[in-house]
Amino acid sequence: MPMNEGCVGKVYPPTAPYEVGREKIKEFAAAVREGNAACWDTEAARALGYPDIIAPPSFPMVLTLEAEHDAVHDPELGAANQNRFVHREQRFAYNRPIHAGDVLTVTVRLAGVDSVGGNDVVTYESTLKAADGEHVCTGRSTFVIFNQEGGDVP
Repeated sequence: MPMNEGCVGKVYPPTAPYEVGREKIKEFAAAVREGNAACWDTEAARALGYPDIIAPPSFPMVLTLEAEHDAVHDPELGAANQNRFVHREQRFAYNRPIHAGDVLTVTVRLAGVDSVGGNDVVTYESTLKAADGEHVCTGRSTFVIFNQEGGDVP
C-alpha cells in the first residue's frame, strides 16, 4: 500500500526530555569502539573546551530512532500495518557535540515519501534541541518499507 504523500511536512510533537549521562555515552562509545579520549575522559574533553565527555558522532541514534518510531507507525501515513522495515540510511549535521549533562528533546518531521523497486521509502528529519532551545544537531533517517507483495530490495 503506498504511503500517504500528503503527510510530507508533518511535524510530530517533541519527545520527553532525555538527560545524556556519562555512563550512557561510555556504553555507546564502547559499543561502537570509539577511540576518541574526549568520549571517555572528562579531563581530555575539558582540555578541548567541552564541559564534560562528548558523545560519539552516531550517538543521536539513541534518541532519534525512538522518536521516529511513533512517526513510522502513524496511521495517517499508512505504514502502521506494515511489518517489514529496513533502516536504509542515517546522517547527522551538528552545531556542536552532544556532551554529558545535555538535556535533549527530539522533534521529528516527515521529510519525504518515495517509491523504489515497488517498496515505500520514507525519510525523517529529527531536530535535537537542548533544554534552553539551542539547536544541537539534525538527523536524517531513511527507512524502506517493503510492500506486502514482496517488492525488490532497493
